[in-house]
Amino acid sequence: MAHALPRTTTAPGSPNETDALATGPAGAVIRAVPSVRPGRGPVVPGAERGPGRRELRRQETRARIVDAAAELFAERGFDAVSVMEIAKRAGVVEKTVFNHFPVKEGLVFDADPPMRAALLDAVRRRPAGESVSAAAGSFVVAAVSLLGSPEAADGVAQMARIIRGSRTLQIREREILGELTKALAELIADETTARPDQMEPWLAAHAVLGLYAALLERARDRVLAGMTGPELSAELRRQGRRGLSLLQFGLAGYAKRR
Repeated sequence: MAHALPRTTTAPGSPNETDALATGPAGAVIRAVPSVRPGRGPVVPGAERGPGRRELRRQETRARIVDAAAELFAERGFDAVSVMEIAKRAGVVEKTVFNHFPVKEGLVFDADPPMRAALLDAVRRRPAGESVSAAAGSFVVAAVSLLGSPEAADGVAQMARIIRGSRTLQIREREILGELTKALAELIADETTARPDQMEPWLAAHAVLGLYAALLERARDRVLAGMTGPELSAELRRQGRRGLSLLQFGLAGYAKRR
């Protein structure tokens, strides 16, 4: 469950595209981007030894819970499955499920999606002369384009069915998008020393996350219709670049009444 995006280590293109493409698996792209990228950060003494036996057991238990939830949600839908049923199929007690996932929605969406850290980092590290909408928008387009990879198709389709079949998950996804929007707006406001009453940071953040949401829904529609692979990736990039162009150059000429 919640692991619908592929992992890839190759990334042609701009720095923002590289960051987005070097991402890990994810649910609805909400989990698309890891908070730590390969090859960065200090080396921790002893880290090369890997996790201990207890941590490995914890990870294995968590994986069994996620797999059990994925199977049940795919079979019957999110809302029709109880945590007790998930625990039984995973071979654990109900309390263990809640220890790993305090809320049931956490089996689908991360409470603090790694994409948040990576999106904000893409904005912070943009070169001089590049706008927030260009940096954040390029990151979003590259990340969502990953959904076109063949290995992602089954996971994306499964997630689309599960989320669209649950009002609870749809509400939670909108909440997460709202939280991402707020975090981006606050970063923009801080960087530009905007006054509390200025709307520009919020408009920019809403535009970027609006592009993200639109591309995500398009990806789900196309995958459910049977489109995958290079064809889907190309369409997502094409539509993403069109949206990015509108973000950067405005909507003044769009939908003028005749």
